[in-house]
Amino acid sequence: MRSGSVRAAGPQRIVCLTEEPTEILYALGEQDRIVGISGFTVRPSIARKEKPKVSAFTSAKIGEILKLEPDFVIGFSDIQAEIAGELIRRGVEVWISNHRSVEGIVDYVRRLGALVGVADRANAYADELQRGLDAIAAEAAKLPRRPKVYFEEWDEPPITGIRWVAELVRIAGGDDIFPERAAESLAKQRILEDAGEVVRRAPDIILGSWCGKKFRPEKVASRPGWDAIPAVRDGELHEIKSPIILQPGPAALTDGVREIAAIIKAWSLRAA
Repeated sequence: MRSGSVRAAGPQRIVCLTEEPTEILYALGEQDRIVGISGFTVRPSIARKEKPKVSAFTSAKIGEILKLEPDFVIGFSDIQAEIAGELIRRGVEVWISNHRSVEGIVDYVRRLGALVGVADRANAYADELQRGLDAIAAEAAKLPRRPKVYFEEWDEPPITGIRWVAELVRIAGGDDIFPERAAESLAKQRILEDAGEVVRRAPDIILGSWCGKKFRPEKVASRPGWDAIPAVRDGELHEIKSPIILQPGPAALTDGVREIAAIIKAWSLRAA
């Protein structure tokens, strides 16, 4: 409840099953509405201290969520369909977004803001995120060379980057070597049956973000035949921490893309 006698519009007790709605609601100054968060939430760091953790990504403590008496639960993707279904059967209102593109992330900020009654603030924030992306794209357009980039989301089996990651690589001045895989929404459709395909596509840069575990460039470099890859030969193997790139929210559009842009810029200036 906000100050005075006027009740704030929209849901008052929100549970966020993933990080991105938590980050957005804090950015919009609406964190008081959040009563529960995902255990994987790291942004903003204060959320971990202030809010009870009631879910992972593919599982949730349904009983604990119900005790919080939420009037709105926010999740992401088909992977959380079972959690959503169980909560819906218990009478809880649930919103599952399924955005996979940069444009979709920006629009998600606008939609979430509208759902909680702060559309103007959300639109201003979304515009700010878009301006940041436009500025990075403008800088990248000045680079003397564009690298070919392989983004690896998991190592065993190798999984290539999801759509928003491939788009951010392009914005940052590179070209994802598996654009046809990035168009696939499900991770199983982005599994490389033949890791030798990476060798054949010869990326200049390899970016690793092994969802939830540390990227090991030496393990990648030691794969059979990978010593022929320009990125391996030149030592261009870099980790992008998964919390700032694999969540379809503000982190990817700010810290994530900036890290990618810095790596690409350094490569481009050396390669020129």
